[in-house]
Amino acid sequence: MRLSPISLLLVATSCAVLSACTPKPTAPTVDVTAVELAVRTDANQLVADLNARDAVKAVSRDAADIVNMQHGVANYVGIDADLAMTKQIVSDPNMKLAVSNEVVDVAASGDLAVYRSTYTYTFTKPGTQEATTETGNFLLGYKKQADGKLKLAWTMLSDTPAPAPAAAP
Repeated sequence: MRLSPISLLLVATSCAVLSACTPKPTAPTVDVTAVELAVRTDANQLVADLNARDAVKAVSRDAADIVNMQHGVANYVGIDADLAMTKQIVSDPNMKLAVSNEVVDVAASGDLAVYRSTYTYTFTKPGTQEATTETGNFLLGYKKQADGKLKLAWTMLSDTPAPAPAAAP
């Protein structure tokens, strides 16, 4: 059976119309507010774990290939390197970390999130053995893993200059 050109046009038009009406699969809706809360809670628990001097618990939220960046040391990559550095950090008897001005940004897909805050970090100053405090910016990047969980993919600490002394009147 041979179709006329008009019949072919009608069949093609019908197929195009029907395919346009076929619903396209949609991505699952992500509750960005829930992801934001989970990230904020996790970041605050990280600070609590560090202040409790629990290095193992602190790095338990790391992705396998985590990259840590902070002033004064080369980047350290991977859970084992993070654990070694974290053990060194929490062994300082003066170590205390506090965060404020927290903001969490979450991708619409829920696959990525960035936690940012300012920090105040008290530690023993090398050479003097005196407690000293620095302030700075704290960034944590979370990335969804193959198991669907958000894990820390990178961290960054960047100190900021100390406030200038108040001018004498």
